[in-house]
Amino acid sequence: MGERLIDLGQGFWNIRGTLRIAGLVNVGTHCSLVRLSSGRFVFLDSYGFGTGIADRVMGLTDKGQAVQAILNLHPFHTLHCETMHRMFPQVMLFGSDRHRRKWPGLPWQADPVESPAVAGMFPDLRFSLPDGIDYICQNERVHAGSLLACHPASGSLHVDDTLNILSIPGPVRRLIGLPRIAFHPTLAMALTNRRGAASDFRDWALRIADDWRDVRTICAAHSSTLAIRPGSFPDHIRKALARVEPALRRAEHAGC
Repeated sequence: MGERLIDLGQGFWNIRGTLRIAGLVNVGTHCSLVRLSSGRFVFLDSYGFGTGIADRVMGLTDKGQAVQAILNLHPFHTLHCETMHRMFPQVMLFGSDRHRRKWPGLPWQADPVESPAVAGMFPDLRFSLPDGIDYICQNERVHAGSLLACHPASGSLHVDDTLNILSIPGPVRRLIGLPRIAFHPTLAMALTNRRGAASDFRDWALRIADDWRDVRTICAAHSSTLAIRPGSFPDHIRKALARVEPALRRAEHAGC
């Protein structure tokens, strides 16, 4: 699948990109472009899109001059940070501590992307950092932690690895209950090393299920976008939580 710019309405565009492992398997990646009520734009995450997408983005954003910021939400999604900065050198660049360490030469803003100060700068968006799991895990194979961003005006949720959309091509997917939303398979490994971490994660998941119940489209990094029935987001999250419950319980037991 090549690059695509998907218009989800009300000023939200999801850009589907390519990411090849060992130059062979395309696991995909994404970023999103959001038009704020001020008329300016922000990018959620970085992706070095090609000429076709760039032409459309430049057309939307007054040749890039209307872009205010790039918000890099996932600490392990760092591959395209420099490329994105070169494309939009005038915009504010936000990231996590790991982004700064990977690209120390880039002009990062002082406040980390996950801070309340940054959330307050963009009132058109709602942000949530999962409780109970490490945002930047010491084990660099564990990518379950990320900063989620919800755009209430369009009902769009931009999420990197914390949530995935499981799907397969063809009619058989309906028979086995796909596509569906799932938490990242390394979730249990990402739990903070303290008693009560799993419980905190459960509480967080149920909280966003209720707070963001109006989500209508989920944009996940390494899978796809998924349109869901209005009002069904809480049910999707509860089912995803139930599927990961055995792993959470094992992790709790191991930590006792």
